[in-house]
Amino acid sequence: MARIELAPEVLQDFDRFLDHLAQFDDDVPGRIAEILEAIQILRNSPEIGRKIKAGMRELVIGHGAHGYVALYRFVPQIDVAFVLAIRTQRESDYKPHRGPP
Repeated sequence: MARIELAPEVLQDFDRFLDHLAQFDDDVPGRIAEILEAIQILRNSPEIGRKIKAGMRELVIGHGAHGYVALYRFVPQIDVAFVLAIRTQRESDYKPHRGPP
């Protein structure tokens, strides 16, 4: 079973899009819990995300206004999935850019 590690920048990602979301949704803590729960799939299926450049993967979480994408890298030698960033599906890139070159 793979271990999951969140980069410190993931907290900044939550702050960025959840500040905006708080204006329209009363259940911001519930939304964070949904995202973190969805990421747990990486424990049993760390290669489930779609492959992108530089050995990274993207895990699609939810859809539409409730959709997010988690950027991660799985290192099989140490059995760890490093979650590097999270963005809403409506964003075109990770902010600040932490994606592949």
